[in-house]
Amino acid sequence: MNRSQLLNVLAERNDLSRKEADALLTSFTDIVTETVARGDDVAISGFAKFRRIDRPARMARNPATGEQVKVAAKRVARITPLKAFKDAVLSGKVPKKAPVRKAAPAKKKTVAKKAPAKKAPAKKAPAKKKAVKRR
Repeated sequence: MNRSQLLNVLAERNDLSRKEADALLTSFTDIVTETVARGDDVAISGFAKFRRIDRPARMARNPATGEQVKVAAKRVARITPLKAFKDAVLSGKVPKKAPVRKAAPAKKKTVAKKAPAKKAPAKKAPAKKKAVKRR
């Protein structure tokens, strides 16, 4: 599926014009790109996680000659598919849409205190008997 086909499906499913769907998709990609470029992660639950990785400079080895080669520091983008997306792709089935849940009121957290650790009394090892030499 290319961008044009994606816009057609997006417009059809959301009762939008193709122009509105294009604006929506462009806005989404711009937001994700800007956020990841700043160094923040973007996680879309059930779909994917977008993040920027900064790799330091390092020494590597040329496998053909065995010679040490310096690899410069670089910045890469990583997109990690999340569980629901992977499961749908591997099974070939379209996932069911989750029902919309209302947010539950926030509960006050209580901190449980741990009991102090008790030391077990030290046990002595049984004494070894010395062999008696007989003459």
